[in-house]
Amino acid sequence: MKLGVMTVLYSKKALEETLVHLKSLGVQMVELGAGGYPGDAHLKAKEIAADKGKADELLALVKKYEMGISAISIHNNPVHPDKTIADAAHENFIDACKAAQNLGVDTIITFSGCPGDCATAKYPNWVTCAWPDDYPKILDYQWNEVLIPYWKKATEIAKSYGVAKIALEMHPGFAVYNTSSLLRLREAVGDIIGANFDPSHLYWQGIKPSESLKALKGAVHHFHAKDTYIDEANVKVNGVLDNTAYGDVLNRSWSFRTIGYGHDFAEWKEMISTLRLIGYDGAISIEHEDSLMSQDEGLAKAVKFLNDVLIFEKPAEMWWA
Repeated sequence: MKLGVMTVLYSKKALEETLVHLKSLGVQMVELGAGGYPGDAHLKAKEIAADKGKADELLALVKKYEMGISAISIHNNPVHPDKTIADAAHENFIDACKAAQNLGVDTIITFSGCPGDCATAKYPNWVTCAWPDDYPKILDYQWNEVLIPYWKKATEIAKSYGVAKIALEMHPGFAVYNTSSLLRLREAVGDIIGANFDPSHLYWQGIKPSESLKALKGAVHHFHAKDTYIDEANVKVNGVLDNTAYGDVLNRSWSFRTIGYGHDFAEWKEMISTLRLIGYDGAISIEHEDSLMSQDEGLAKAVKFLNDVLIFEKPAEMWWA
């Protein structure tokens, strides 16, 4: 495994300045935002897609600081019911695939997206229950008429540019948000679909990451290192389906935290060990979204914590093997 960072937290800094800092922390891989919600401060997908020379310059800069690129991130909603939004997301997806080809990167990270409830909808409609019967009808439309057809087409485009892994982040608010929905789309579309496994989005749903990882054996394409603190007192009052503003941490049922401020060493050691057991040996990419800490402090604490729990080397052959 390799220690990585999603560089979006330093979007206000130039890439080289960011790399200098990350190198000083011992970071080995970077995940670069190239559009969508992460923005494109460090990787302009359209430019890199159109100019191999610029791609080579970017690669040389990353290699200068002895790092590699783990993935290109374009978290977005390519099946948004607003065609303008969906088309822009799809164009960004194509540009990211072309950029990945020029950079020699095989992994694109995004969301599955969430359609509306019908062909004339204006906004996404995330279904969270199986009754009344309206909701299963919405899910049938979303999956069979929008989501699966879109991703069948999108995966063929990705393959044509050498992309081998589309890592979907299981995120509430989108059609793929838990273990079963990720596996459902993977089964319908193909093994190019896998998870960008981010435990922070699973914890508050009541999912144990190590158990989810076992169910996703062979389907984990990338990993985000981010934690979640569950405020049990607020959960007892309002449950976990909480739309309290993210900034109102005191009153929320859960909040994103840097590694170790939601779950302890034992939990993270179990998760990392499970990754090894299911054959994942890629980047562990820190995504800093802790509103109680500065970028520098939150990242430094996450790096220190992960250095103690990551398994960097392949196991030695045991005497009894």
